[in-house]
Amino acid sequence: MTPKEVMEFAKKHNVEMVDYKFCDFPGTWQHFTTPTSELEDAVFDEGLGFDGSSIRGWQAIHNSDMLVVPDPKTAVIDPFMEKPTLSLICDIEDPITRERYSRDPRNIARKAMAYLESTGIGDTAYFGPEPEFFIFDSVRFDQTQNSGFYELDSVEGNWNTGEDGGQNLGHKPRYKEGYFPVPPTDSQQDIRTDMVQAMEAVGLRVEKHHHEVATAGQAEIDLRFLPMVEMGDALMWYKYCVKNVARQHGRTATFMPKPLFMDNGTGMHTHQSIWKGGKPLFAGDGYGGMSEMAMHYIAGILQHAPAICAYTNPTTNSYRRLVPGFEAPVNLAYSSRNRSASVRIPMYSPSPKAKRIEVRFPDPSCNGYLAFAVMLMAGLDGIERKLDPGAALDKDIYSLSRADLKDVPSVPGSLEGALDALQADHEFMLRGDVFTQDVVDTWIAYKYDREVDAMRLRPHPYEFALYYDA
Repeated sequence: MTPKEVMEFAKKHNVEMVDYKFCDFPGTWQHFTTPTSELEDAVFDEGLGFDGSSIRGWQAIHNSDMLVVPDPKTAVIDPFMEKPTLSLICDIEDPITRERYSRDPRNIARKAMAYLESTGIGDTAYFGPEPEFFIFDSVRFDQTQNSGFYELDSVEGNWNTGEDGGQNLGHKPRYKEGYFPVPPTDSQQDIRTDMVQAMEAVGLRVEKHHHEVATAGQAEIDLRFLPMVEMGDALMWYKYCVKNVARQHGRTATFMPKPLFMDNGTGMHTHQSIWKGGKPLFAGDGYGGMSEMAMHYIAGILQHAPAICAYTNPTTNSYRRLVPGFEAPVNLAYSSRNRSASVRIPMYSPSPKAKRIEVRFPDPSCNGYLAFAVMLMAGLDGIERKLDPGAALDKDIYSLSRADLKDVPSVPGSLEGALDALQADHEFMLRGDVFTQDVVDTWIAYKYDREVDAMRLRPHPYEFALYYDA
């Protein structure tokens, strides 16, 4: 839409309020709302002011004035507000220079797409993430100086088979067997359907939904692939719809990568491909029906994966999932069809348009704009330098011994390890001014200060079981 069309759209739908959404540095939507009377054509050019010092990882207080500038193409009706509310996704600008803000994740994704075009390699990067999540009935947690705990519960949880707090109807998914029996074992079909319909209401195209492997309401809803920036927007709407529909049902949803012990964690397998002039560039006559370009792209992902993890697996909890020998693909190898490899070549269709790679180690705690951008930049580095991914590993990697895997690298074992890898390997991200040095340095400092060091200082509950009698 144009600004004029947005105004007409608002009038047609009797909009009473306008909500301005933008993504902070870690990846959470922030917003503020104005009456429709304040929506004028000038807003799309001049923007609206806000305090950038109150947004995580952004401006210092002495330099805090910033602008949100709504993108008219993103106008939709928010499906969760009681009063008719127009929603607009916004870009962030400096009010003095009117330059787009270097730490705005959406801007970083835009610059990555501009860099792709500048290389002449392609003009479109398609991304198709598969975010997983849990739907719980309740969550309790606290951390004080002398105590710390969490407790999750779900009527679906297999730990509740013996619960005697009322009527117990059984049919609870066994551990690692939630993929994917029909109802009544799958008790959340209607909740996921409501989530899908909320996504469709804001213009997302959904391919399917289903229960995932873990007990206690693990779920997945798959979106149709989109160009990278649009998919960044779509992932924000995806999380928003999932969390708000869960709340409408008296439930709570989380994209935390590893909320449950001894059952599958939550990943975000991410399909990606490059096109030019409407033609797919990853199809060819090589391994898995892929092109030489696709092989170079895979090599770039594998070479830079430890640094990529700082953005695709950006929480300390991410590395409770990425543990060697368990369900997540941690070994940096590629293969066709093989879900134990960290990069997979799906073989569902022989069509050239379906040829893509699937990066399997990311998780949905990430900021989609940043995660997609860093993977694209790594893949482009592989193409530009003609990197070789080596031989495919067409084996069940989970069944291989440590000796078998001694020459196969793996993802970092902690957020600290990923940040150290990012510190040592980020030149590929700086090309085209996509990620600036300031963005990299701020990300590392923020993660160390707010997460790595914060976790180091706190005793873990299980340490009392291990060491209290020391």
